[in-house]
Amino acid sequence: MKAIMMMDYGVSEALQEQEIAKPELKENEALVEMYVTTLNSGDHLILTGAFRNVVPLRLPHILGIEIAGIVREVGEKVTRVKPGDRVIGLLPTGGGYAEYVAVDETGLAVIPPTLSFQETAALSAVGLTAWQSLFRFGNLQSGQRILIHAGAGAVGHIAVQLAKQHGAYVIATARAHNHEFVRQLGADEVIDYNTTDFAESVSPVDMVLDMVRDGGETERKSYTVLKDGGKLLSLVSPMIGQNERIRGIEALFVRPQPSNSDWSSLIRYVQEQKLKVHIDRIFPFTAKGVAEAHQAGEASKKGQLLICRNV
Repeated sequence: MKAIMMMDYGVSEALQEQEIAKPELKENEALVEMYVTTLNSGDHLILTGAFRNVVPLRLPHILGIEIAGIVREVGEKVTRVKPGDRVIGLLPTGGGYAEYVAVDETGLAVIPPTLSFQETAALSAVGLTAWQSLFRFGNLQSGQRILIHAGAGAVGHIAVQLAKQHGAYVIATARAHNHEFVRQLGADEVIDYNTTDFAESVSPVDMVLDMVRDGGETERKSYTVLKDGGKLLSLVSPMIGQNERIRGIEALFVRPQPSNSDWSSLIRYVQEQKLKVHIDRIFPFTAKGVAEAHQAGEASKKGQLLICRNV
């Protein structure tokens, strides 16, 4: 089968196309034929080496945290899925940049035939991250105020919708050209982070969701806008939980865990048109296409970047 291999840490040029054997199944795994995978921020952090201590790897490695596809085979102890099921999958250390991937059945959720692979692929990790950040780690309540950094991005644009649906007052940061997009998602306030210092313009909030990789500057400033006893949720700072607690603020690193109940909620929201996954660009499943997706992921974008077979 074809796979796009990460040969070393560094830039997207470290990705190469290779022919390798299909994975052998363990008794609790399913073999999924990949139709759609994504450019997830976790993939990029692994590629660059930023998560080297969080996700140790043996190189060469196949990236791809999120997939959508069809189950082709199952291990003898698999009960949750069967051959022919359309599924989304979460792979904690990757594997999705390949034509076939073996996934533990707990990392899979069946999707209905009325939804496409493209609109649901990002629910496997990106949607799950937004949901669990807000409701499992953050315990967001109606009436609370939340600041969502990078509100136009993959996780951000889903988090804005979910927070608003649950009755929160939503403030988001985004580039000026994405402001109307973020307002349409439901944000009550949108701040241009290129021209305005959010630390000086945001009234105190109960929660901050930080997805900005800027050496910790956004993280440090976020403390200043949090109420005493608030929550700072980070997707980019694995060691944030070891920080000295300031004014009772709870700082947590969010790493999503497979959950069929959470996936079911997200799928239901999409079916009921309460949640829309915005697709920014689609790239072909080639070494060049995957490299271009990673390069695009470093630039300003809105929504999700997908990598699809047969584009």
